[in-house]
Amino acid sequence: MTRPVLLRGVRPLGGPSTDVLLADGIIAEVGQKLSPPDGAELIEADGAVLLPGLVDLHTHLREPGREDTETIATGSAAAALGGFTAVHAMANTTPVADTAEMVEQVAKLGEQAGLVDVRPVGAVSRGLAGEQLAEIANMARSAARVTVFSDDGHCVSDARLMRRALEYLKPYDAVLAQHAQDPRLADASCCAHEGELSGRLGLPGWPSVAEESIVARDVMLARHTGSRLHVCHVSSGGTVEVLRWAKAQGIAVTAEVTPHHLLLTCDLLSSYDPVFKVNPPLRPAEDVEALRAGLADGTIDAVATDHAPHAAHDKDHAFGDAAFGMLGLQTALGVLIQTMVEPGRLDWAGLADRMSVRPAVIGRLTGHGRPVAAGEPANLTLIDPAASWLVEPSELASLARNTPFAGRQLPGRVLATFLRGRATVRDGRLAAGQQGYAQQVGA
Repeated sequence: MTRPVLLRGVRPLGGPSTDVLLADGIIAEVGQKLSPPDGAELIEADGAVLLPGLVDLHTHLREPGREDTETIATGSAAAALGGFTAVHAMANTTPVADTAEMVEQVAKLGEQAGLVDVRPVGAVSRGLAGEQLAEIANMARSAARVTVFSDDGHCVSDARLMRRALEYLKPYDAVLAQHAQDPRLADASCCAHEGELSGRLGLPGWPSVAEESIVARDVMLARHTGSRLHVCHVSSGGTVEVLRWAKAQGIAVTAEVTPHHLLLTCDLLSSYDPVFKVNPPLRPAEDVEALRAGLADGTIDAVATDHAPHAAHDKDHAFGDAAFGMLGLQTALGVLIQTMVEPGRLDWAGLADRMSVRPAVIGRLTGHGRPVAAGEPANLTLIDPAASWLVEPSELASLARNTPFAGRQLPGRVLATFLRGRATVRDGRLAAGQQGYAQQVGA
């Protein structure tokens, strides 16, 4: 049984100070001057902000197949240290997570690590090839209970296959998360926002319309089928406008934006540093502003990290030959505080909505993203809003080091993370007794 914890002087969602008692996996009591029960741990947290545990809809954990870049255990550690209590593990592993057996394996490894709830994402098509549907029904009915399906890294570009997938998902109340990239407008070689800069740098251009046109097609298919559509890593202001129109029509579409697309611009590519190579690419400042506005007004529902660890031998190449992707789990919260909370575009309740509440609803995670109230599951994150920290790649929990935020000072520090009332992180470090993680990484 988990030892009770009394959080004294915390500010739920940045509101007034109160005490919160965690016991038996739930929030047992919220109120002023609570007395700790016998054997309880007392945490003096005067002024710390208490949020529902963060939920990531878009995480690459690389296991099975690329355990040299990340494992479910190390990725779970990075997530917990970043304030997350649940992550959705993308299907582009080796082999691909396109069968019930594969998604159950991922879920089991997540349970063994024990730091966050790892929810497998099932592939839409077999082998991510975009030709035949994967075993959607078997994955949805498996012990892993898959509710999110995606070929992320590959667009479901065939309209007929996309329609069939949406229809097939509907009886399971599952959602299709689309990587919007028309391969005829932006093929696998395209690696920079198409414009004056890509031309000057000699890098193949990835035009915004390659994203916008797929999203426009897919929202119409979602309306036709009555199914749920989710748009991964929105990068274009034009896409925000398509989403705004679709939501006004009552179409069941949701969308996410990454922290790096909220902060970084394509100007950084002038250095040819492959750490800034990501798919979709970094865009100009006007797109960044549109993404921030879309997140603020709710057109974009969620923040998702697209955490994409890579080994040095995959990333340290000429820009065009390097792997796409960036780390994101431990830096996401700080970037959101810097880009959205500090400028006043979101308050703490708004941040919790975009990083916990709505992602949990999209992924159908009933035990996460819940109010900080008595009787609710104790999946929580405690943050020092006044602290800041320097991003040192060597100190991150991930096995990879490809963070675009190296050397950057980020606001907000995760003090503690609780998974069903059990501390997975304390004082900014993995809590003592995380045996599952220790065994996985050989600690």
